[in-house]
Amino acid sequence: MNILYLIPARAGSKGLPGKNIKVLGDKPLILYSIEFAIKNMKYGDELCISTNDEGVLDILRKQGIKVPFKRPDVLASDTANSYDVIMHALEYYEQNNQYFDAVMLLQPTSPFRSQDDVDSIIKMFIEDVDMVVSVKNTKENPYFTLFEENEFGFLTKSKESDFQRRQDCPEVFAFNGSMYLMKVDTLKKTPISGFKKIKKIIMPEERSVDIDTMADWVMAEFYLNKQ
Repeated sequence: MNILYLIPARAGSKGLPGKNIKVLGDKPLILYSIEFAIKNMKYGDELCISTNDEGVLDILRKQGIKVPFKRPDVLASDTANSYDVIMHALEYYEQNNQYFDAVMLLQPTSPFRSQDDVDSIIKMFIEDVDMVVSVKNTKENPYFTLFEENEFGFLTKSKESDFQRRQDCPEVFAFNGSMYLMKVDTLKKTPISGFKKIKKIIMPEERSVDIDTMADWVMAEFYLNKQ
């Protein structure tokens, strides 16, 4: 199986400006994902950092990492989505006669992954799936703690139920943003929101940090120092 390891890293973060190149521990944040990808790549795989961030591009040049293209401005706006970024990368490589069976999307804002995590996600990627994604257990539960506002302005449970204790509710999961292993054939047929056959691997809280704000950054430093 040939995998395109894709790391999307656009400039212009609102929550934490410059986060992709901000130093966490002893290296820029984006290097955690780059080094993880390089460590796991096999023959026929490819690493692609899709970015318009000059700071990221400078880091890549210093590391001697090939930059296939600079992400177009139309794919670097606040309204750009991951699916368009993925398809742009696939189309670039296919135009250069490189084809892949799967895309491993690694968000640079998720620096903590273990070898067991990636081994599990690849092992679970059997023929009859559209995607295997990393998740975390979440305490927020649509049967108990999540509500929506109805037409009259009153809160109603997101999922109607008679559960009296959260512990009795069905277990629910949240994408933790770390890893998405997607079948290319499915991507060509439908956006990610249209995927039907999705499997999961569960990652613990300490490896599910997704950095978007300074509070997330402080939490990441805490877990890094704890390790």
